[in-house]
Amino acid sequence: MNDAYLYPIVGLLPLTALMLVRSQNPYHALILRGILGSVAALVYAALGAADVALTEALVGTMLAITLYAVAVRSSLVLRLGVQASAVKGESCDPQWGKLWTQLNNLFTPYHLRLELVTYSGSEELHQALLNKEIHAIAETVNSPVEFETEDAPFVMTTRTRRLYELMQKEQLTSEIHLVIPEEYGNGGGKH
Repeated sequence: MNDAYLYPIVGLLPLTALMLVRSQNPYHALILRGILGSVAALVYAALGAADVALTEALVGTMLAITLYAVAVRSSLVLRLGVQASAVKGESCDPQWGKLWTQLNNLFTPYHLRLELVTYSGSEELHQALLNKEIHAIAETVNSPVEFETEDAPFVMTTRTRRLYELMQKEQLTSEIHLVIPEEYGNGGGKH
């Protein structure tokens, strides 16, 4: 029996595995994982191991992809806390829409979904940040003198160092004053 046709198919296994490991986009990684499982199932079937091929197709491909998709979808959410009075009703400042757009544009390349979580007061908002219910909070600047500028309408406080670094890198500081509390940052404070 001539198994020469199997060599290119088997060659796809390390190639697909390498692409999977090097993938930056988690959704592309899901697709590559599906391809890897399908190729493995095809190889097992061609070698006469139909039971192993069926197991790989069902468990290794379909079930794993489904579970990975759920995990990726739920873990790539950035929860931003705001006061309900600031973003709802007729008194909603159009600056909030601009902030929302900027943050969406900032986090989209990192495959993060922005989820808005509203709280009734400032104390609840800060407590939610301390309780790790949310990743960051956005508030309007009450006293522009506090930050030595009058052009930035928002203060964002984050408990996640990586979010702070991303926002600093993208230079959103003309619109937003970034704050990372000392208990979360390396010496943090107001910046």
